[in-house]
Amino acid sequence: MNKLKLGMVGGGSGSFIGAVHRKAAALDGHYELVCGAFSSNPRSCADTGAALGLPSARSYESYTDMFRREAALPDAERMQAVAIVTPNHLHAAPAMAAMQHGFHVIVDKPLALTLDEARQIQQVMQTTGCQLALTHTYAGYPMVKEARQLVASGKLGRIRKILVEYPQGWLSHPIEQDGNRQASWRTDPDRAGAGAIGDIGTHAAHLAEYISGLFITELCAELNTVVDDRQVDDDAAALLRFAGGATGTLIATQVATGAENNLSIRVYGELGGLEWSHQDADSLLLRMHEQAPQIYRRGASYLSAAATNNCRLPPGHPEGFIEAFANIYSSFARRLRNAGDTPSPAELSATGYDFPSINEGLRGMAFITAMQASAKSTQKWTAITL
Repeated sequence: MNKLKLGMVGGGSGSFIGAVHRKAAALDGHYELVCGAFSSNPRSCADTGAALGLPSARSYESYTDMFRREAALPDAERMQAVAIVTPNHLHAAPAMAAMQHGFHVIVDKPLALTLDEARQIQQVMQTTGCQLALTHTYAGYPMVKEARQLVASGKLGRIRKILVEYPQGWLSHPIEQDGNRQASWRTDPDRAGAGAIGDIGTHAAHLAEYISGLFITELCAELNTVVDDRQVDDDAAALLRFAGGATGTLIATQVATGAENNLSIRVYGELGGLEWSHQDADSLLLRMHEQAPQIYRRGASYLSAAATNNCRLPPGHPEGFIEAFANIYSSFARRLRNAGDTPSPAELSATGYDFPSINEGLRGMAFITAMQASAKSTQKWTAITL
């Protein structure tokens, strides 16, 4: 099996997410990193490329130069897809430029800085026919896929209530003022666009829709900036209304002092409920009406194909964040290699070979827009509009 040739925009020295993408892409042997425009600083870009074992000629000083020169290479040499791992304000332009040069795109979430940019990306994708994957990482966890299948099978009955929360504490203090590189851009409205709602709120909203199979139609939001002099929201909450009549709540805060990354969700239907937490990602708790609770475990033979197709190790050997990332990369590779095959969304969901794409990206940006509008409104209930 020939590896897909991968390029990267961003991910240079000091980048947390760039290293995660590279490890995830390499994990199952589907990709080979062949080039990169890792930094706007030429020295840093060259150093990163050298550290990764790339020829000096394949470390480019800009993504525009990379796309132009890679497109001119013979088919057997040039990159086929590019991972965009930059701050949010540098997602849209390289994504569109890559597709206009014929390259498929893997991009970190949120898809863009604004909903209008997301719509432009969708238009370019439709025009060029290129594919796009969005790294909503938590959709790659096997037990999240199992939860989705349980809901889709009707096990819980009609869904009534969805409660999702993502507490973090790393921004409880103004570390952006102390030179923390990650905090500095994530709290800069010009580079991040939004604060907690864009960084982790989109993950929570996507997880609620992904597991339940229901779209959020309206929300009533409150956004707070808790830390003095911070320019973006760092604390958010919302009441949610879903298609089909279910209701719910969403909490996304980065000032929960001492909290790490415990994204968690509870989904309740008329027959039962389920619970999943990132801090115990290998377990899924199922509570059926007037029955003893059941704990489903990752890797077990009784799980659905959607879960087992995304497991690498037997039960008792934990899999985590990079593996979930890698599941998205692997599913995207499968799609690129089978371009003529067009399975239905239901078939993709049943096998677990689905991945977040342009539709999820648009919904994420629409969620951010609605949260911001609702927080400023006295009317409060605000429709999510694509």
